[in-house]
Amino acid sequence: GSSGSEDEARPGTAAFFAAQKREERLRKFRELHLFFNFFRKLNHQEVVEEDKRLKFFFNWEAKKARLEWELKVEEKKKECAARGEDYERVKLLEISAEDAERWERKKKRFFSDLGFSDYAAAQLRQYQRLTRQIKPDLEQYEKLKEQYGEALYPTSDSLLHGTHVPSKEGVDRMVVFFEKQIEKREKYSRRRPYNDDAVFFYINERNAKFNKKAERFFFLYTAEIKQNLERGTAV
Repeated sequence: GSSGSEDEARPGTAAFFAAQKREERLRKFRELHLFFNFFRKLNHQEVVEEDKRLKFFFNWEAKKARLEWELKVEEKKKECAARGEDYERVKLLEISAEDAERWERKKKRFFSDLGFSDYAAAQLRQYQRLTRQIKPDLEQYEKLKEQYGEALYPTSDSLLHGTHVPSKEGVDRMVVFFEKQIEKREKYSRRRPYNDDAVFFYINERNAKFNKKAERFFFLYTAEIKQNLERGTAV
């Protein structure tokens, strides 16, 4: 009778130990999961802090200089307000002529092109651009000035108007200059007019360029398909 009761108790005992073992494994798994999450958050915090440190040291000098300049400006404004002076006027008085010229040259270099306004302004800009490319011969100019005196600058009342004959070198320079202008104009890419009688296979210019490129590479493989589509015989 005792042996039978022991045999009946063994399955229950095995199930108990199996459940206990499974619970132990689940507990270790939860501990590992918490351990992993803890160090993942810690690692993320370290990455964020390191990124802040790198950015801080990278921009620190520029920010420091900017803050010092802003503090000086604020102090200067307060001093001018206490004396009853205009800060902008005082600031302009402190700028040297060299700094002002340097700023004007920089401003002209970056803001000289204001875009198209009218044809007269465009022609003036073209004239100024071309005249800046001309390098005058100052020695020849001084010789002509000594030779003709005030007659070198003729007016409508001058009797010597049109008597000046340019040198062969000057004519050659002018010819080279105009040949370069003609060559440059020939390279201009002008918009081609649309052909109303042509068959359109595109919806816009970008699609037209894409179709031309595709036709250039795949025409041998798609010619028959295209012809069938045009005839309406495609399967």
